[in-house]
Amino acid sequence: MPRPELLEQIYTIVDQIPVGRVTTYGRIAAMTEGATPRMVGSAMRHLPDGHQLPWHRVIAASLKLADHGGAARQHQKLRDEGVVFDAKGRVPKHLVWPD
Repeated sequence: MPRPELLEQIYTIVDQIPVGRVTTYGRIAAMTEGATPRMVGSAMRHLPDGHQLPWHRVIAASLKLADHGGAARQHQKLRDEGVVFDAKGRVPKHLVWPD
């Protein structure tokens, strides 16, 4: 798990991802003071109970959903927000935040 100060940075960034947009583990890591994409993934897997963070808006650099137990739920939540997927299951680049 990332250090508490990095967790706070990661969670603050995730909370800013707009509805209908996505970002990658790597982009979030680059906005912090030392987190790696793997640390961001760990932070997403260990979210605190009762959180309201839009975890579903964080995806892999391939612009596909990571293969995990919540992938079907993540896909549905994104579709509910208007996110579209191409035939290969990728999110279009124009939906990646920040621009």
